[in-house]
Amino acid sequence: MRGGQCTAWAPVLQFTNCRILRGGVLLREDLWVRGGRILDPEKLFFEERRVADKQRDCGGCILAPGFIDVQINGGFGVDFSKATEDVGSGVALVARRILSHGVTSFCPTLITSPPEVYHKVLPQISVKSGGPHGAGVLGVHLEGPFISHEKRGAHPEAYLRSFEANAFHDVLATYGPLDNVRIVTLAPELGRSHEVIRALTAQGICVSLGHSVADLKVAEEAVQSGATFITHLFNAMLPFHHRDPGIVGLLTSDQVPPGRCIFYGMIADGIHTNPAALRIAHRAHPQGLVLVTDAVPALGLGNGRHTLGQQEVEVDGLTAYVAGTKTLSGSIAPMDVCIRHFLQATGCSVELALEAASLHPAQLLGLEKTKGSLDFGSDADFVVLDDTLHVQATYISGELVWQAEKAGP
Repeated sequence: MRGGQCTAWAPVLQFTNCRILRGGVLLREDLWVRGGRILDPEKLFFEERRVADKQRDCGGCILAPGFIDVQINGGFGVDFSKATEDVGSGVALVARRILSHGVTSFCPTLITSPPEVYHKVLPQISVKSGGPHGAGVLGVHLEGPFISHEKRGAHPEAYLRSFEANAFHDVLATYGPLDNVRIVTLAPELGRSHEVIRALTAQGICVSLGHSVADLKVAEEAVQSGATFITHLFNAMLPFHHRDPGIVGLLTSDQVPPGRCIFYGMIADGIHTNPAALRIAHRAHPQGLVLVTDAVPALGLGNGRHTLGQQEVEVDGLTAYVAGTKTLSGSIAPMDVCIRHFLQATGCSVELALEAASLHPAQLLGLEKTKGSLDFGSDADFVVLDDTLHVQATYISGELVWQAEKAGP
């Protein structure tokens, strides 16, 4: 019921007594939904002479676009980098559980793995619309194995790869078909990387720079070849230096092609990035900031030993380490917690904090016409929040898919 006359006859929902995030501003307006999309009420009144079939009082809450997580390695005991016979059920479990955190779409992320893992796991993850069953799957994020040995972080060294003579064929041999792949993180200093970047972007795949020792010149050349994203800024890359700021320098580079926006992921969990670094990045380039969780399978499970891909992870309080080391291994903070921490750490506006988890990732993936906003015609994926940005309810295609106990609409 998303097009044509069928949609015209679908019931009209009117969400009242709310502040909606639209155009970077919280507006005291009602939100109108029909057939799974945001509706222009003026057309409804003046062209169709109709009113709402149902009204829902939101109790003064904020209505923001549904959150989009483009880097999540698993959660609730599910490891996306683990080759099992039923990967799909694990993805479905995570998709269902993240609804309570306001996430309506996500990119399941695989870390560096041997080729046989990619060949077994990737065919089992389908791009899928969200609904009562869980958040939508936008495609897979492949983080590695074409990354730096020196900046591998929690990625297992034994499975790291470089590009061979037939670079893109090596990528296909490693991953298998790329039909459901949305993002690939690679180190741009690897030989033949620009050939790979051009081939991936020609297929509509977003290329992200990360786990890298690239200097600024190499990073700029990668952007000129088509890269548009930076994986977890500041983490697993050369530190900022005033004579060569490295990948971090892309935030203010004058070598970015005209009209191109460089986006960068930030893990605002209070562990991965110092608040001062969050403020520096935000003030340097606010429109490119994309909040990511980088959540690991231990998300929602508490202290103890868990897995991430081919190795063990130990959770102690709010921190996840590669077992037996002090190397950080992803995050255990869900998206709504990251948004609240980012807001508190940077002192930015509520609007910008919410857009960093919705509009910006949608723009990164080229989905801004349907996701990441409450503009007329967009998908009616949205989250109901109280003034402290705690999730009260989550909607996908205008349908209630999760609600806090004793919450409003």
